[in-house]
Amino acid sequence: MKLVWLRNDLRLADNPALRHACAGDEPVAALFIISPTQWRQHKMASVRQRFMLAQVDVLGRELAALGMPLHLLRVETFAEVPAVLADLCREHGVTQLYANQAIEIDEQRRDHAVSAALAEQAVSCHWLNGCCVLPPGRVLTGSGEMFKVFTPFSRAWLKALDEEGFVIHRAPAPRGESLPWQPLAERKWVDEALGELTADPRWPVGEVEALRRLNIFLEQAVLDYGETRDFPAIAGTSVLSPYLTAGIISPRQCVAAIQQRLGYRPQSKAQPGFVWLNELIWREFYRHLLVLIQTLSMNRPFKPETAALPWSWDPDAFAAWCEGRTGYPIVDAAMRCLNATGWMHNRLRMIVASFLTKDLHIHWRLGEDYFMSRLIDGDLAANNGGWQWAAGTGADAAPYFRVFNPTTQGQRFDPQGEFIRTWVTELADIPAAYVHQPHDWLRLKGRQDYPAPMVDHAVARVRAIEMFRSLEK
Repeated sequence: MKLVWLRNDLRLADNPALRHACAGDEPVAALFIISPTQWRQHKMASVRQRFMLAQVDVLGRELAALGMPLHLLRVETFAEVPAVLADLCREHGVTQLYANQAIEIDEQRRDHAVSAALAEQAVSCHWLNGCCVLPPGRVLTGSGEMFKVFTPFSRAWLKALDEEGFVIHRAPAPRGESLPWQPLAERKWVDEALGELTADPRWPVGEVEALRRLNIFLEQAVLDYGETRDFPAIAGTSVLSPYLTAGIISPRQCVAAIQQRLGYRPQSKAQPGFVWLNELIWREFYRHLLVLIQTLSMNRPFKPETAALPWSWDPDAFAAWCEGRTGYPIVDAAMRCLNATGWMHNRLRMIVASFLTKDLHIHWRLGEDYFMSRLIDGDLAANNGGWQWAAGTGADAAPYFRVFNPTTQGQRFDPQGEFIRTWVTELADIPAAYVHQPHDWLRLKGRQDYPAPMVDHAVARVRAIEMFRSLEK
């Protein structure tokens, strides 16, 4: 028997591990491992866990309809996985294991241990690229090193894709009679491990839903994406990141879809659709970095010298940022939205990350962990890359002297305060002219229901610049 170990690739279509396992006539079974303790250690948001498990439920039913059982195992930590997986393979006569490559260091170490354990009982392991369009290590400089700046990586990535191309593989055909599937909600041990399994209705699961969202975006918004993507009150983004993170849709499917929609694959900013494609390439960039520079998975900065920065760990200031009590409306609205929904618009992620690191001077690691503990699309590579970019410690990071002004960012990207009023209810009735700097208006009204700014941005900006300049001495 062949066994497909599903992780962050919860789909039937364009799944390399599943496709290779289904080659030939041998029976195929699938496996998903639930690791509650490990997920907590990795700060996985509960909303992401529910979303992922809701998709596991759908996928289990679909695999069963194709004649392939999906086994569920509860294994608390990665350290226990090799022995438990070896027992499962022995019990079911598994001779070959297929899985798509993991990119995080703990997951890679787990997979190496699995390979060693299964080799002892003559089970061969096949690790495939299912997480990127081009496999990590394919896009390198002329000297064989990883690109440290995004723009040359993007050019090299596009060139490599033109040279190699790619194929979208269909979902497997039925391999036998339909099998029964017991829903996760009926499995007591799953419910006890993870609590309420009801998924957020704002995020329906399923490959059909992911493709529907992709197609709507490509039909209605991709050509205007460059102009609308930064405005959180406008539905100008694809909102596909949760589906990419869980592997409900593949990045190859996204690239193929935009190519089909436009009739070509955009190559430069001058071509419509390129701005969104470039966001997919950013995703690739951070994932390639995470595989090739393993210290990024270990809470270390990409630029080693920035480890000496005198970051603050002020718990009270950090709590005010987490709870949306900074006195800066766009920051507070973004954080309250995140806490309520598990989602944050990308422009807002940059604004709040800059505020935490450059205005409050708090270590980016705290913000990175908090995002992972709240985001439905929490992905280590993208999250770490984004935080280190904002903090000035990462690959292709913003120059240290580039500090976002939270007030002008709000004025530029939420000019009428629509997004702010939605989430900062204290300001729901404030005139647009005052929404970004509401404190004088509130005082005139005799109101004290919204906090004063916790820092003076101009002063905090100077301090942030001095922190980085001190590294040059």
